[in-house]
This record gives sequence, structure tokens and C-alpha cells, in this order.
Amino acid sequence: MTKISDTQNTDIALVTGASSGLGMEYCRQLASRCKKIILVARREQSMRELAEELRASGVEAEIVIADLNSTIGVSRVIETIRQKGPVTYLVNNAGFTTLGDFADNQVEGQQDMLNLHCNTSLSLCRAVIPYMVEQGRGWIINLSSTASFIPTQGLAVYAASKAFLNTFSEALQAELEPHNIKVQSFCPGYTRTGFHSTEEFTGFDPNSIPEELWANAEDTVAASLSALSSEQTVIVHGEKNFELSLAMRSKSTAAIGCES
Repeated sequence: MTKISDTQNTDIALVTGASSGLGMEYCRQLASRCKKIILVARREQSMRELAEELRASGVEAEIVIADLNSTIGVSRVIETIRQKGPVTYLVNNAGFTTLGDFADNQVEGQQDMLNLHCNTSLSLCRAVIPYMVEQGRGWIINLSSTASFIPTQGLAVYAASKAFLNTFSEALQAELEPHNIKVQSFCPGYTRTGFHSTEEFTGFDPNSIPEELWANAEDTVAASLSALSSEQTVIVHGEKNFELSLAMRSKSTAAIGCES
């Protein structure tokens, strides 16, 4: 893999969900590695403020206002990749969750979540890969979650969509490794962003989660970017989260033999 320090003055990053939380933090930390960052989200004002911050640090910033749950929105981003690229860092960060038992939620919301996490990520990966292959390098980060290892009541579709990203990323890494392209499926745990402050989490008490399972956005993104130089594709952030993920997966998985 090409060393990041060798290319930091020529690289271009595209980050979805860039108007808040981890997406915003990825933009800030990628600023030291890239000459240009393309910000994609629906909230214009937040992105404009972030773009000004990035420009003040000497980085070019492009804003794309797009709903990535729409065909038009995804097409707009793909056209931006063609015109403003070639993109060397893709961060598929945009996402949301519904909360509650599957049968008690409207199926449309569940389908929207699945579409955003899976179909949109696939479309954007497919859009950037030919350019990365042509350049002989690139980095793709798909934002997964520790929930991908821990199927949880009330988060059935969310956890399943993140598990898809893990498997997809591992297979994609095998395909792209000969082209010097790194794929990462990054699995943060509880992170102090605005994610748990949405209407869906009304009634959720952050204090009910042990303090050692929480992380801040800055440390979380730093861990993701640092792990781009590792051999692993699926990265769980935090030792406690890793241990818990292994324990819960072992508890919920069993092998059943067949007698001939």
C-alpha cells in the first residue's frame, strides 16, 4: 500500500454524512492528508460552516447537498466524483437508525435505512473504484457498528445492514488488494455525537451505558484512519467493545452437526 505521507498533497476525499458527528470529524482529520474534501449531506448550513473551517486550514472544500436515499441525490454525488475527482478516499458514513421492534415500525423507514446503508454505499464504491484502480491506490471506509456483531432487539434492520457492510468490505478487499486499494469496515461502539440525541432515541439514558464503552468522535476517527495501515478489514474500536462483540457473537452462534 502506498504510504499516506507520500500522497497527502494530491489526495481527494469524499465524506457522506459530513454535516455532523463522525462525518464532520472525518473531514477535519482528513484535512491533513488531502488537498480537497468533498462534503456530502442534506444540511447545508452545517456543511458551509465546516467548509469555511477547512478552507481556513488550506484545504479545498466542495459541498454537495444531496439526499442519499434518493436516486437523484446519489446520481448528483456520482457526477461530482466524475467532475471533481479522482477520489482517493471514500468514507461511506451517512446513516441513521429506527428504534423499536421490527413489527412495530413502518416498513418504509426500515427499507430507507437498508437502502442508505447498503445500496448507497455500493453505488458510491462502484463509482470511485475505477478511478482508484487507474491511479493504483485508494482507501474506502464503510462505517459499520459493533451492532453488526450483536443482533439487538429494537435494532434488527440496523444491525443487519451493518453486518452486510462487514461481509461486503471483506470480499471487496480481496478483490481490490492487487490494485493497492485498502477497504475498511469500521465498527465504532457508543460514541458521543448527535446520533443518540435524535427523536428516535427519546427516553434513551446515556448513563445506562457503562462509561468505559463510550468514546468521543475525535478518538474514534483517529483510530479508523490509523487502522488503514493494518492488514485487517473489519476494525472494532475499543478493547471493551471488541471483547463484548466476541462474547455476544459466540453466545448467539452454534454449530449443529449432521449424522450420516
